[in-house]
Amino acid sequence: MNDDRHSRFTDANADKSRAEHVPQTPQSASPAYRLAFADGDFLCREELRPVRLQLELLKPQLMLDERGIETTIVMFGGARIPSPANKGGARTQTLADLSHFYDEAREFARMMTEVSLQSGGRKNVIATGGGPGVMEAGNRGAIDAGGASIGLSIVLPHEQAPNGYVTPELSFNFHYFAIRKMHFLMRAAAITVFPGGFGTLDELFESLTLIQTGRMERVPFILFGRAFWEKIINWEALADAGTISEQDLQLFKFVETAEEAAEIIQNWSPEPARDSLPGRER
Repeated sequence: MNDDRHSRFTDANADKSRAEHVPQTPQSASPAYRLAFADGDFLCREELRPVRLQLELLKPQLMLDERGIETTIVMFGGARIPSPANKGGARTQTLADLSHFYDEAREFARMMTEVSLQSGGRKNVIATGGGPGVMEAGNRGAIDAGGASIGLSIVLPHEQAPNGYVTPELSFNFHYFAIRKMHFLMRAAAITVFPGGFGTLDELFESLTLIQTGRMERVPFILFGRAFWEKIINWEALADAGTISEQDLQLFKFVETAEEAAEIIQNWSPEPARDSLPGRER
């Protein structure tokens, strides 16, 4: 059946334009007269939060679908990690020492994008948080390969503009952390996590929890920098305490280089779903 709905109803943009050009009277100048979907003050009301959540889910979803993007390679990591060229300005020696991960992130993104371009740029597209540091390196590596990449930014009190390497048509901005996280993971074919702070840890553990509890399919989950991660998280203590199982330590792998990560993704073979967790939905 032909879908000709668009020919039957007046275009919303056309009505928005008409409403903006009506004669100015006390009635037409009143906020009550504004079209609801064109009224920013109305959309920002507390009662409209469910609608705003829906809009933030839909807008990137529709635009990524229109672009034909099927799967992504997610890159989480710290905004404060400098490039080696700028490590002299790092606020701590540790950050300076971690600067080599900027180059590893850039090289990894380049390698993944070269593979992605074989699918016409539809599969395994690099997705970052759109900011500086590791995120910038990821978007930059995609450009090195001549491909596009996604930036999922979030409005923060002191946030700058997205890094200059994000593909402009794939640069999204969010108000809700929860919806932003959904977009990180909805298309994820692999998740990589570089050293970072609270935001990176939040993304790391939320993603692991979804996989551990069976709410998300298992994908390659790669942590760059074993020394960093084993210093800040006592993974074995969690297993020894019984708060996680020994099996859970197999949900992720440590690597040091872009080549190691690329090899894991290339040779990935999904394992059977685990059924040992209590309370799992089926």
